[in-house]
Amino acid sequence: MYPPIEPYESGALDVGDGHTIYYERVGTRGGKPAVFLHGGPGGGINPIHRRLFDPGRYDVLLFDQRGCGRSTPYASLEANTTWHLVADMERLRRHMGVERWLVLGGSWGSTLAMAYAQTHLKRVSELILRGVYTLTRAELDWYYQFGVSEMFPEKWERFVAPVAMSDRGDMISAYRKLLTSSDPDVQIEAAKAWTIWEGETITLLPNPDFSAAYADGRFALAFARLENHYFVHNCWMENGQLLRDAGRMKGIPGAIVHGRYDMPCPVKNAYLLHKAWPDSSFHIVEGAGHATTEPGILDQLIRATDRFAV
Repeated sequence: MYPPIEPYESGALDVGDGHTIYYERVGTRGGKPAVFLHGGPGGGINPIHRRLFDPGRYDVLLFDQRGCGRSTPYASLEANTTWHLVADMERLRRHMGVERWLVLGGSWGSTLAMAYAQTHLKRVSELILRGVYTLTRAELDWYYQFGVSEMFPEKWERFVAPVAMSDRGDMISAYRKLLTSSDPDVQIEAAKAWTIWEGETITLLPNPDFSAAYADGRFALAFARLENHYFVHNCWMENGQLLRDAGRMKGIPGAIVHGRYDMPCPVKNAYLLHKAWPDSSFHIVEGAGHATTEPGILDQLIRATDRFAV
């Protein structure tokens, strides 16, 4: 990673619908434009994300998506869809004053990056995707119904604990009821269970730092409510849409970085995306799971941003 760096600009942009988006810019004003898309939905940006780019060569905009981080209103589900976020990116690009930018997104951020690129082809100079999530029904079922449950049975038991036995046939819908309950305590309990499940299954080896961060009640509330809200609605996309339309990204150079043992996002979908998008390089990181901070994934991401900095 590059050394820690502080933003040279930050602010809140009114994007309408009652939402304001917190953003920050790091690096060198006038450098190569780039935008970073965090995961979740609902994860928010972190200072570590600034360090994926050479600050001497890049001018990077990072932002908290609707309802999370320092954006307001916090944990709000109103006017909060994939296509609202795509429109927000265009507002931020115009605010930055650039015609095109490199787009880097990981996990849900890769989903949003693909949705943006397939909608605004001429605005993307390069595309870097980590932990590719193509948002098919099979991927949702694998992580929230049956699949990863077989790999982490003791953690799965804790995940299903807040849900009545009669509702466990559709865990995403069951959690929707809990996360939108009129009882704040029910919301918090469910949010922590939902978020801890992810925090404890995204790295190849257990990482207590992730477990502690994902157990924080305030963080968990936005993360779980927004993630569940998006998944209940299939992110307002047709099943398989992003892979189906991957050909639209022809001509955009890019890189796909994916851990071999990524639990939330099976590597097969990253491989299928690469086959459908021949302008991408494909990097399977052996001995890695899903998280940005795993050494092999971090190394490949920085190699990619360095490669495209020229």
